[in-house]
Amino acid sequence: MSPLTILVASYTDSIYTLSFDPAPSTGSPTLNLLAQTIVGHHPSWIASHPSNKSIIYAGVEQADGEIAVIKYGKGGTVEEGEVVARASSGGADPCTLLVTEDELIIGNYSSGTIATLPISTSAPYILSSNPWTLSMPFEHEGPNKFRQLSSHPHQTIFNPLNKTEKELLVPDLGADKVWRLTKQSDGKWSICGHIEFEAGGGPRHVVAQGNTIYTLLELTLKLAVHTFPPLPAPPTPFTSLFTLSALSIPDTMTAAEILLPEPNASFPETFIYTSNRNDPHPEGDTIAIFSLAAGEGQPELVNEVRTGLIHARGMVFGGDEDKYLVVGGAEGGGVKVFERVDGGKGLKEIAKLDEGVVGRPTGFLWY
Repeated sequence: MSPLTILVASYTDSIYTLSFDPAPSTGSPTLNLLAQTIVGHHPSWIASHPSNKSIIYAGVEQADGEIAVIKYGKGGTVEEGEVVARASSGGADPCTLLVTEDELIIGNYSSGTIATLPISTSAPYILSSNPWTLSMPFEHEGPNKFRQLSSHPHQTIFNPLNKTEKELLVPDLGADKVWRLTKQSDGKWSICGHIEFEAGGGPRHVVAQGNTIYTLLELTLKLAVHTFPPLPAPPTPFTSLFTLSALSIPDTMTAAEILLPEPNASFPETFIYTSNRNDPHPEGDTIAIFSLAAGEGQPELVNEVRTGLIHARGMVFGGDEDKYLVVGGAEGGGVKVFERVDGGKGLKEIAKLDEGVVGRPTGFLWY
């Protein structure tokens, strides 16, 4: 197998390019730094163009939010990146991006806005300097006075259960809702419904399977489960359960990422993986693994893997049949690659880059 390339978003000023070789001639898998592309303050979220993966979009997470377009492949090598365009994000602290063929959809965390920009795969790459914006509704402050004084969109994702029309889902940590948006005849997005969550839950990210949607509640470290019929039918709550087995949860702990890889020949069973940040345990943060063997609406916590990472934030599956999981500690522990074992019920660390080689990793792309 040829080495795989991984791009790393961060809370530094750079995006990093790594090489992961799962089967080198020397024997053990290796993970190495290839290059570092300076982008700007905190390029914490990265996404690739759907038909041209050499074009990467980064959210520059600052008060006057910015989008940077990075072109890879200069000189024929993947690791060389060059910033080829910049534009306003239409708000403060862009933390999530969704890319279509001709549109970039942005979630601005601190300003509580969704914004869109027209894009192209050739120069000038971003076709307007004035993003269209939509403010998320906000009725009242949440119980968490540090995090819920206003709307905080934390993800923009198309509804994976709706195959006939595009519906945009926006988890809003501040409002304790996942907003449901549809595109109108004028090409603009409009709110047409929502999923309600427990006060103070702080929805962060969602995944879906069959007729069910799973929402990671960042502030209460819970996995919330709903039936999710097409609009206009409302969702129905199934259950919610903690993303870790410990009975005592420190106030500083928060959940970060949720993943649901599609079953395949090597991993025919369905599992949900969530990361938990800032665990005071000496072996670091955990990745919780839930089985759906009992049914879509009945996830069961079947494993907790200690990562040795501090503030395990983003993580992404990659490689053949999503065999590998890359994850990093934004506050310590470096970047690690795990291999799925026991049919997906477990994770085994197989490669690592020490802390300091990559600064404060927050997100990943398998290139």
